[in-house]
Amino acid sequence: MKQMFQSARTGQSTIVEVPAPALVPGHVLVANAASLVSAGTERIVIEFAEMNLLQKAKARPDLVRQVLDKARRDGLLTTLDAVRSRLDKPISLGYSSAGTVIAVGEGLSDIRVGDRVACSGMDHASHAEILSVPRLLVTPIPDGNVSFEAAAFTTIGAIAMHGIRLAEVNLGETVAVIGLGLIGLLTVQMLKAAGCDVVGIDLDAERCDLAKQCGADATATSASQFEALVSERTRGVGADSVIITAASSSNGPVELAGDIARSRAIVVAVGAIGTHLPRKTYYEKELDFRISRSYGPGRYDAEYEEKGHDYPISYVRWTESRNMQAFLALVAAGRVRVDSLITHRYGIDQATTAYDLITGKLPERFMGVLISYPGNVAISRRQDLPIAVAAMAGKSGAVRVGMLGAGLFATQILLPAMKKVAGVEFAGVCTATGGTGHHVASRFGFRYCATDEAELLADPKVDLMVIATRHGLHAQQVQAALRAGKHVFCEKPLCLDRDQLVSIAHTAAEANGSLLMVGYNRRFAPMAVELKRFFSDGREPIVAHYRVNAGAIPATHWVHDPVHGGGRIIGEVCHFVDFLMFVTGSEPVSVFASALPTTGTPPDNVAVTIRFANGSLGTVNYVSTGDRVFSKERVEVMGRNRVAVLDDFRQLELVRDGRSKSIKSRLRQDKGHQGEWQAFASACKGGVSPIAFRDIVAGTLATFAINDSLRENAPVAVNVDSFLAASL
Repeated sequence: MKQMFQSARTGQSTIVEVPAPALVPGHVLVANAASLVSAGTERIVIEFAEMNLLQKAKARPDLVRQVLDKARRDGLLTTLDAVRSRLDKPISLGYSSAGTVIAVGEGLSDIRVGDRVACSGMDHASHAEILSVPRLLVTPIPDGNVSFEAAAFTTIGAIAMHGIRLAEVNLGETVAVIGLGLIGLLTVQMLKAAGCDVVGIDLDAERCDLAKQCGADATATSASQFEALVSERTRGVGADSVIITAASSSNGPVELAGDIARSRAIVVAVGAIGTHLPRKTYYEKELDFRISRSYGPGRYDAEYEEKGHDYPISYVRWTESRNMQAFLALVAAGRVRVDSLITHRYGIDQATTAYDLITGKLPERFMGVLISYPGNVAISRRQDLPIAVAAMAGKSGAVRVGMLGAGLFATQILLPAMKKVAGVEFAGVCTATGGTGHHVASRFGFRYCATDEAELLADPKVDLMVIATRHGLHAQQVQAALRAGKHVFCEKPLCLDRDQLVSIAHTAAEANGSLLMVGYNRRFAPMAVELKRFFSDGREPIVAHYRVNAGAIPATHWVHDPVHGGGRIIGEVCHFVDFLMFVTGSEPVSVFASALPTTGTPPDNVAVTIRFANGSLGTVNYVSTGDRVFSKERVEVMGRNRVAVLDDFRQLELVRDGRSKSIKSRLRQDKGHQGEWQAFASACKGGVSPIAFRDIVAGTLATFAINDSLRENAPVAVNVDSFLAASL
């Protein structure tokens, strides 16, 4: 299928052939018929991408601070790699479209194949022939005379409608609309449908004329003219509400709104504008200034948009989905008309011209710009790329890799490390969306990309499956890969609970010759190996302390979700448990954990004490409330008349007999990702896994025991022998 993307580095827009998206639970697949180009939001995205790095830095100083903080913490070269990776990822354009449902995901019963629907959402309602859209971002198109072209305006219409709702307009009130672009003109029509007296302003006289055709009672093209107009129509009282739909970096619109509003009026900012309020005006009139958040309640809430948890109508009358429905009802009733707003139509093959138009590269006037699609697109979930076929065909003895999932960690850390290892070749990559897969395949040299993992599992040319998906998928994908006869590298964690671990143990025992590895990279870091060697000539127990300044992540992040992420203890603390096992050379026998009080999310401020079979003692302090600029990880190991301190895998200090040795790496942090891949790739050619399966089980059980200890407020035993005996 064809889809439109934009380079975050250059701003260039391109049409790319990619696999159709996967059908996932709670989503529907839609054959796109028409999509609307947003001359406001999408132009801003493009203009930012076209800036050079200095211009980008000036426009987004907040991002610059993040980069500088990361450079101080992780090193300059590591940070540059991360920035390049971010800029290389293409942006999916579009967020308002309409089409026909062609497949319905698991868990949905109120929508059927063949339904005509309007779709919304960035990365969902894209300029693409086939879309994957969550249920609450899909709205059935009313039967009757609503065309796909008209329905493609639904998202923009919902944005305008939410602005009106925030303005709390009433029948007979005078409402001023500042900015008569697409959203402004839809706002005018809906305000007239609500029985309001509507006055509008735009610097463009033709837009003012169009606004009158849409029902505006009066318009103006200058601020002074507009002030006089509002005063005349309200007998000097001022507008009851002001809705700003203009897009401007200046404070002009918000200042004008204050001047024309009556005392205690509501001013709503729908467009992106300067928001330095003139305090004297807003104070003396006691104006209520509100910023509209896109389509309405539910926007940016993953529980609503991605998981389909709707808000009860008795508590939240107008959600983004209900705003979409209401807009379509107005279109169906003929109270909102969009035909006169459409100025340009392009087929998907000519869609880049639409962006030349809205960015001013084509000297034409425009308003509503639509992209159309041919329909009857063949659904293919695999795309072969010619880039690496010849190169792979001539090599023998290489480990050929298939990858499931390709998020930020995979593209910024894992794949670059794998690419540096001799004897590793990239066969296929599977992602939920074809655009991501195509980009990753092109960038790293995979032979093909797919949106169906069965393509990789059934491929005899894939020797090794790399699992880099969300944590909740790991257990089932590990077992599927082992059953398919593949070696398996699973990014941590291996699984989320004991039942899953039991199933994996069964499957691994039956997998003849297939190796299983978990991505505990830190034990392969050069400084970690040196630290281990420093303590290797003795048998006495040691004490090891691992401090992690993890930093906070939002409560809504998927990592906290018990089904998809499992929480930060299972998802990340497992790393540090494994590292202590590596350093002590022993497996855990008991765990005791305490945590700071928390509400709404699993604990992520914990202190853990681990006793090991050889008498050693380990502690992990994992904290999310520290300053993220400070170093993330620090390990202190003491015993056998020596001390070692490892600081963020950039500096190692070794002290023995009063003598100190320091190893430093200032520019680049090495946490062992390349080292783990060198070890595992060699093992896949004939050998044993660099981390024994028993050690993987022991570390996983110890991580589960941390959560058990938190619940029970007591030490919890870790018995690997008992678990393996019961499982096998």
